[in-house]
Amino acid sequence: MKISTKGRYALRLMLDLALQEGEGPVPLRDVARRQDISDKYLEQIVTQLGRADLVRSVRGAGGGYLLTRPAGEYTVGEILRALEGSLAPVTCAEDPSCCCRSEACVTMEVWSQIAEAVSGVVDHTTLQDLVDRAKARQ
Repeated sequence: MKISTKGRYALRLMLDLALQEGEGPVPLRDVARRQDISDKYLEQIVTQLGRADLVRSVRGAGGGYLLTRPAGEYTVGEILRALEGSLAPVTCAEDPSCCCRSEACVTMEVWSQIAEAVSGVVDHTTLQDLVDRAKARQ
């Protein structure tokens, strides 16, 4: 399983917004500059994050983007799934009914364990955890 560029950049965008929290709306061009990501690509990503109600836009002079809730209320898994969909390595790990061999398939146990391990990390790591780590490195 690989996280796409979109998923990785979405997490960086959300972290950047969280680091700027309390300073008002953050222009996307500022995020693009700080993160060294194309602003056009970030526009696509922020649209998906907005549809998932993870960010909101503020229009006009001084406009930009804001988190919709405190950083501690977001999980990395929630952010990644908004862009990636399921993080399961194979479909049957998420939905065993999709495979007629699932009850007899020994390899499905491995796929399920991988899915549980990934979820265990991303669903127990908050955006605030990343903010704290970033601030500790500064």
